[in-house]
Amino acid sequence: MKERNLTLLTDLYELTMMDGYFRCGREKEIAVFDLFFRQNGMITYSLACGLEQAIDYILNLKFGKEEIDYLRSLNIFGEDFLKYLENFKFSGDVYAVREGTVVFPGEPILTVKAPIMEAQLVETALLNIINFETLIATKSAKVNYAAKGDTIMEFGLRRAQAPDAGIYGARAAVIGGCRSTSNVLAGKMFDIPVSGTHAHSWVMNFKDEYTAFMEYAKAYPDNVLLLVDTYDTLKQGVPNAIKVFDYLKSIGKKPSGIRLDSGDLAYLSKKARQMLDEAGYLDAKICASGDLDEYSISSLKNQGARIDLWGVGTKLITSEDMPALGGVYKLSAIIGEDGSEIPKIKLSDNPAKITNPGFKNICRVYDNKTGKAEADCIVLRSEGNIDTTAPLTLTHPIERWKKITFEDYSVRYLQEEIFKNGELVYKRPTLKEITEYTKKELDSFWDEYKRIDRPHIYKVDLSDTLYELKKSMIEKIRGVHE
Repeated sequence: MKERNLTLLTDLYELTMMDGYFRCGREKEIAVFDLFFRQNGMITYSLACGLEQAIDYILNLKFGKEEIDYLRSLNIFGEDFLKYLENFKFSGDVYAVREGTVVFPGEPILTVKAPIMEAQLVETALLNIINFETLIATKSAKVNYAAKGDTIMEFGLRRAQAPDAGIYGARAAVIGGCRSTSNVLAGKMFDIPVSGTHAHSWVMNFKDEYTAFMEYAKAYPDNVLLLVDTYDTLKQGVPNAIKVFDYLKSIGKKPSGIRLDSGDLAYLSKKARQMLDEAGYLDAKICASGDLDEYSISSLKNQGARIDLWGVGTKLITSEDMPALGGVYKLSAIIGEDGSEIPKIKLSDNPAKITNPGFKNICRVYDNKTGKAEADCIVLRSEGNIDTTAPLTLTHPIERWKKITFEDYSVRYLQEEIFKNGELVYKRPTLKEITEYTKKELDSFWDEYKRIDRPHIYKVDLSDTLYELKKSMIEKIRGVHE
């Protein structure tokens, strides 16, 4: 397969704006853009994901002959601009939170500080990558939380929206907590354990269910997990599976278990568990699949379902209840020729769409006694580091009478430098390291913030300096235009 050049994975207006800046002679102007998502009523927290692919995208930005020839064919761009694109290379800085970091609405997941034309070009692709992968990692985290430590297998490839969604969605799902994937290509690309059993068609292709099970066991005696609901789960499926397990036992092999894919999973799993235990197969696992998500898994757990493994597909890989994160990429500052920062803000009649100006970072506050995260504060980088020897008071970004003060606390700044002057300076962690980090991240938050039903709202405030800057800019702009 021909390697893809993703440089043109962008909206046309990014290129026309680039051309416009070029014609205005502003190609060297340095701009700061923030990538973040807004509160939409459904978001409680998200797991940042997609940085690895975003890095690869930036490293491989290049307008080759095919790309230049195509742009020329549009009869939009001048030859001087196309000539500029021939030597294009990203030369800016990128800051981002690590993959697997818990993030909240309004927080800059990624910040680009680069010549305006470069910063504009990367907008669409970065949103495409981070929006989707963050969405799936988050859905996976919620599914895994509902499973309370049970193994979740990602089974979504056949329902994913095209190959890339299946491939990178599988990786994101593993970052969110899944232990394996059915996607063999994702397994190869990212060194993810692959898992699977057999389809109903296998059973239907033999003269009877018992024969189908036996032939499968002979083919894969070390990994026999049988799908038992093709005909009648309790009258045929489980009894036939037990007969095959008896055969495996006679040749010194240990069966893996059974899979349920339909019906009343709570009732069937309890009955199947009883039958397996009575036959002496106490270690045989019961796997369930079939349009599962965090809500159905939580309900089944509450009903006492005897399920050990969960295969989750459609509702995970498509994030069915919220199919788009809604991330945006907004200009927050221009850097003057003398290095001074000129903050920028977007206003709106909708307060949620008013942006936070300036070159920022996220500060997370931890209680030293519990080690738990207690609040986040979006700060201007120019403020310097917080003095943790002094009490810290945070104020609600809108309802200013709401305050909280910390005394025995520590802080962590979430964004790390990824690119400096166009060069990658970030040590890319392995997927295993990312999943370990993600688990620690999620463990650092109280369950009240992660629960499925009506979670507690985590505090995300603005520093006093940022708040005053935002307030003064709004008043100044409103005053000018009223």
